[in-house]
Amino acid sequence: MATRAKTVKDRPSYRCTECGWTTAKWLGRCPECQTWGTVEEFGGAPAVRTTAAGRVSAAALPIGQVDSRTATARATGVDELDRVLGGGLVPGAVVLLAGEPGVGKSTLLLDVAAKAASDSHRTLYVTAEESASQVRLRADRIHAINDHLFLAAETDLSAVLGHLDAVKPSLLVLDSVQTVASPELDGAPGGMAQVREVAGALIRASKERGMSTLLVGHVTKDGAIAGPRLLEHLVDVVLSFEGDRHARLRLVRGVKNRYGATDEVGCFELHDEGITGLADPSGLFLTRRDEPVPGTCLTVTLEGKRPLVAEVQALTVDSQIPSPRRTTSGLETSRVSMMLAVLEQRGRISALGKRDIYTATVGGVKLTEPAADLAVALALASAASDVPLPKNLVAIGEVGLAGEVRRVTGVQRRLAEAHRLGFTHALVPTDPGKVPAGMNVIEVGDMGDALRVLPRRSRTQAPREE
Repeated sequence: MATRAKTVKDRPSYRCTECGWTTAKWLGRCPECQTWGTVEEFGGAPAVRTTAAGRVSAAALPIGQVDSRTATARATGVDELDRVLGGGLVPGAVVLLAGEPGVGKSTLLLDVAAKAASDSHRTLYVTAEESASQVRLRADRIHAINDHLFLAAETDLSAVLGHLDAVKPSLLVLDSVQTVASPELDGAPGGMAQVREVAGALIRASKERGMSTLLVGHVTKDGAIAGPRLLEHLVDVVLSFEGDRHARLRLVRGVKNRYGATDEVGCFELHDEGITGLADPSGLFLTRRDEPVPGTCLTVTLEGKRPLVAEVQALTVDSQIPSPRRTTSGLETSRVSMMLAVLEQRGRISALGKRDIYTATVGGVKLTEPAADLAVALALASAASDVPLPKNLVAIGEVGLAGEVRRVTGVQRRLAEAHRLGFTHALVPTDPGKVPAGMNVIEVGDMGDALRVLPRRSRTQAPREE
């Protein structure tokens, strides 16, 4: 019996150096992180242990007797971020903000750290990607200087925990979780095991101290958050920071939120002096003109609960190649192709098939919801006929392959936003509900009804070829 027990204890086991997954036999590829050549022998098989009942930290209470005042959110001073967080930062909450390089994550969080700092709430900003002097230069540029904002440049987890003991902050900002490493673990910073250990230690520190924590996260080339999926499960809030690097608009979108809804979106404008919230961002997505231009149509999209008026533009020119070009910017190519097919088959417009077609949105906004289908179709029809749509018109609705215009969610909210901005006419699916007073709303059931808003010569300029 003793000999058998010794054999089991001395049997080697293997561990992945990237994510820490263990197994009793060697494998060429880790099943956990799908990395090749990282499974190595590290010692005997772990002994089987059982956990006995221990002392509880606090007695269980009826849920109605639990004090919820300690979980009251505190405003950060940045209204658009508070909107997404559900009112502000909850003490002990850990927030992961992920986005592409250069989108403005560090700029936003440095501004948040400065505005959240006060006499009774210190803020600690730890940078692991830049030097302290580089962060100071950015703080001068965006006016983020505060006597209660402390700055440290560290890449060692133990040093970060030491700063927490010294400063005792109410808010910790770590930029970024992929560049900090624990000396107790093997592996380079950013590896799955290191990211899991660093995040776990900071989450424990946040819960014990009642300290809010903002973690900056990297993304992969596919746009997913880098590191183990466990990281997103451990944190309380996951935010996605989106935006085209060549446009001013930035969106903070809630992906997970234990303290609020995940259908809120914060809008920001990135400029030379930093980043500012946009309470009314619709103006970024519109082109102000005295007279309407062919190939343009306005729609109202919903980003979370927020309605935004956006402009769709289309341009058609004679093609010089056998296969005409189809170029899109800010729109889904598949949806635009569907609208072209519907216009040709259901709208009897055949001139589009042999022309180069370019479609785009204004201001860098991305329209992915089907509610923009009607505006895309009308912009294409207007461009093909070279006849503008009526002024102050918005189009809302999903277009099916049979040519029908389907209902979409939030029609009343979209119409209210369009009316607030001064638009007087709207094309909507049937039965839109209560509409704003003084707004002329035209209900359309199919593309034939929708195309009648164009002057009659628009339908004869592009006759169907037999």
